[in-house]
Amino acid sequence: MDIINTIKRKIIVSSQAMPNEPLYEECAMLAMMKSVVNGGAGGLRVAGARDVRNAKNNFDIPVIGLTKPEKLPENWREIVYITPTLKEVNELIEAGADIIAFDGTSRPRGNCTLKDIIEKIHSAGKLAMADISTEEEGVNCASLGCDIISTTLSGYTVESGEATEEPDWELLKNLTKKINKPVILEGRIWEPEQVKKAFVLGAHSVVIGSAITRPQLITKRFINAVN
Repeated sequence: MDIINTIKRKIIVSSQAMPNEPLYEECAMLAMMKSVVNGGAGGLRVAGARDVRNAKNNFDIPVIGLTKPEKLPENWREIVYITPTLKEVNELIEAGADIIAFDGTSRPRGNCTLKDIIEKIHSAGKLAMADISTEEEGVNCASLGCDIISTTLSGYTVESGEATEEPDWELLKNLTKKINKPVILEGRIWEPEQVKKAFVLGAHSVVIGSAITRPQLITKRFINAVN
């Protein structure tokens, strides 16, 4: 619970890259993490055991760990791919993640259930963070005992529809009213004013990724604006 209090009203930076991107190199990702911590990040959200270990060994702030496949399949909107099974949960536990993030949707996930994943995380003394896409999923994960609910997958699943340019304010508002768990806003946050709005609406923390740590996407925004 101290970790939950530590990240309250803080900006958590998602420092991630896919294997085919230049920043995926270990030294590059560690440099990225150092940069955002120097800038005041209150926590890190990183993918894979390698980056979890590096984050824990180099920084004294909470680390959210998750796993993703090396390449997203074409039907990624229809499947579970964020920390999908107990195998990946175990990898993150062994790497030392303080909080383990996983797909909290109701979609099939192989040979385990959401409850299995949450119980495994808790048995290791870690916090369980459910990445959800709809209000129903958030309420369900809270009822199953998740410690934190995050809007990460809103707009990126079939159930939640297509993503808009704005964060999912409605989902944030509804979840903060309906569940007695910390709700984190993540997804499509590009401006400081959006962070302020998130806290006004009751967000416990805000996770920012692309606007800080994905240079190719930042560049595309400027190019698209000109074109």
